[in-house]
Amino acid sequence: MNNSEKTYNAVLDTEPRAQQAEKELTVPSLPFCILMDAVGMASYMFPGIGETFDVVWAPISGFIFMKSFGGMTGKIGGLIAMVEEAAPFIDVIPTFTIGHFYVKHQMRKNKK
Repeated sequence: MNNSEKTYNAVLDTEPRAQQAEKELTVPSLPFCILMDAVGMASYMFPGIGETFDVVWAPISGFIFMKSFGGMTGKIGGLIAMVEEAAPFIDVIPTFTIGHFYVKHQMRKNKK
């Protein structure tokens, strides 16, 4: 085996990854995304114990986001969802709903 066969060529690898990333992208339904955001915002209904609920809900939310959206969007969005839920007073941001519209926009853009 010569040296050129051992070298990883990122240029040649971009096409299969692009096709794989497109297959991995999934769009959870809008009602599901709204429900997940509502669960995250429910902590405001219980003053005092709400922030404790957020600490428990944060990793669960991140995991659900990652599995629901898949691909790199799911991984990055899952991390963002987890941080957003764990940080105090910013869990009013509808991360799942934003993710839904972001993926729909990306899929529409890729079809063109």
